[in-house]
Amino acid sequence: MRIILIGLVAISKVAIGAVIGIDDAPSGIGLDGPTIYDQEGVKVHASFASDAEGSFRVPLFLKDGLDPESKRRERMERSRRMKSFAEKPPSSDVSSAMLTNVRDYYYYGYIDIGNPPQKFSVVFDTGSSNIWVPGDACKSSACVEHRRFNTSQSGSFMNTGKKIQIQYGTGFIAGDVGQDTVKVSSSVMLRNQSFAVTNLEDRTFELPRSQFDGLFGLGFTGGSEGGVRAPVDTMVDENILREPLFGVKLFRSSEKSNGEITFGSYDKSYKDKLQWIDVYGNYFWATTMEGIYYGDEPTNYLYGADKVNSLSGTLTPQEKARASRKALLDTGSSLLYGDAFTLAAMSTRIGANVLSGEIPCSVVPSLKPFKFVLGGKNFSMSPSEYIYHDESSGVCEVQWMPVSEYLWVLGIPFLQSHYTVYNIKEHKIGLAKMTH
Repeated sequence: MRIILIGLVAISKVAIGAVIGIDDAPSGIGLDGPTIYDQEGVKVHASFASDAEGSFRVPLFLKDGLDPESKRRERMERSRRMKSFAEKPPSSDVSSAMLTNVRDYYYYGYIDIGNPPQKFSVVFDTGSSNIWVPGDACKSSACVEHRRFNTSQSGSFMNTGKKIQIQYGTGFIAGDVGQDTVKVSSSVMLRNQSFAVTNLEDRTFELPRSQFDGLFGLGFTGGSEGGVRAPVDTMVDENILREPLFGVKLFRSSEKSNGEITFGSYDKSYKDKLQWIDVYGNYFWATTMEGIYYGDEPTNYLYGADKVNSLSGTLTPQEKARASRKALLDTGSSLLYGDAFTLAAMSTRIGANVLSGEIPCSVVPSLKPFKFVLGGKNFSMSPSEYIYHDESSGVCEVQWMPVSEYLWVLGIPFLQSHYTVYNIKEHKIGLAKMTH
């Protein structure tokens, strides 16, 4: 049973598509995009209206349903991974944070908070902008099962008196906003960084689904809850980074069981291979998406994109950007998420079951790549990258799932296929095909 993660709001996989609705649907090409609601009626991201350009909230989805034996194995695996990670020698690059891959579902690394430092495992998430960790006053099972931050044991902690609550589709976290020293590596230390100390957490973050203690948002301040400054903006504003950027490598568990995020630099062997695209808005690492193609075929599978592209000559760049689909590059998402029309057409084209996503493993070698057009440039995924092969069950299935019409999320499968560099100051993303 796969664990599914995406951005900031939790909801069961089986409910997706049935419970998410769209209102204010645009007519024609629509310069004002829809508002998305979860099953509780909670707005989880705002309209792409011209007066709020780039404004949206990103949800986080976790899949329920692990059986008791799976839970036991997950706990044993967590213990083994944490022990092995603690024994790993530090990276030779002092600006890097090593990431542990949990069966291609999500990746987590470690940070220290406070003086003396207290260690926490966190998902470094480009789809959110807040840091939060469990608090010692939190009695929720999700908190008790993880490390908890003891505010009284840090001589530099300051409680700002502000409260924070982040709403999820199946629950929420709530707590206090504090400030303290947050250390990512020996050369990346954020002093007086605001973060949330939870006093209540939903079951979403219980073991074994969430082996990480908290989240470290890598989005911009505009996307943060509670109006706190995002850590990436702290890094740039206070000249902590050698260069105002960070690079992310995510390896597949079948190749290497880890990943790496490097702050202030990137792997220069990719320098001449990177294709740079503009970030849309001032919230998260999103860009425009103009098309999806299969192999060398001319058909654009992205629903409604041809209509926008055909009118591109009559639209200003700003109008075209607003009218185009948006694609978020999200290190905190387990799959690719998009509109049901496009994904159904993609599944049908390769012979996958539209409802279950399953496809005979025997046909995978004969499939062609899918090409995604982001910011006007092409980025491809091979069949072995967009098809997940569960070797324990012998089942093959597509690595995508419908969520919303206008906001696409390109999660771990896409990022495992591409080395990504995020320029914080210039609001650009560089992508290059990952070399394994």
